[in-house]
Amino acid sequence: MSELGAVVLIVEDEPQMRKFIRASLMSHGYRVIEADRAAQAVMMLTSHNPESLLLDLGLPDGDGIELTKQLREWSQVPIVVLSARGREDDKVAALDAGADDYLTKPFGVNELLARMRVALRHGQNRDGGSAPQVLEFGELKIDVVRREVSREKERLHLTPIEYKLLLLFAQNAGKVLTHRQILKEVWGPAYATQTHYVRVHMAELRKKIEADPSRPKLLVTEPGVGYRLRDRS
Repeated sequence: MSELGAVVLIVEDEPQMRKFIRASLMSHGYRVIEADRAAQAVMMLTSHNPESLLLDLGLPDGDGIELTKQLREWSQVPIVVLSARGREDDKVAALDAGADDYLTKPFGVNELLARMRVALRHGQNRDGGSAPQVLEFGELKIDVVRREVSREKERLHLTPIEYKLLLLFAQNAGKVLTHRQILKEVWGPAYATQTHYVRVHMAELRKKIEADPSRPKLLVTEPGVGYRLRDRS
């Protein structure tokens, strides 16, 4: 389904915040359904089959992180969590539980819309969309078939770990990945606590793909949470 007309379920118990999100999404062509409780959210998800879910972490009848874990047992709907400012632990826990992204309150309309576009693309990919053989991010190009990476038409020589890291981010472009998620995908579950592995290899990868590694434009840090490869849009 295209972005225009996509159904978004807002799960938020604060009426004013819910009103702001509803107005922002509907003015840009989204269809909106709403819930203010975790139990109601589950019912709405099963009865309306929305394309994406905006989920507040603090709900009167349950915890948003636990709800995310529950939903991931049977649903792959893209989940964007709404997080209070500065609560990095909650963000990490939500992402590790299966959320696709997060928005820190307060947030603006443009950021909200950008996150929704990325979430919907994640949902389309999960629904069986064919993966492109060449991924492009500005001057950076990844040929998945040949396992070749180039920047400004110059081939880059990446180590196997660096290539695996870059491909993981490219396949999740726009999505924040926590240190734990990166470690499990690249090194395996046994390395889930070895966060220094990520820091060291990310620094080396940035030296090769960034024009200015000290001011990265592609692989950006999400403080206290992880990293994100900027979406192509």
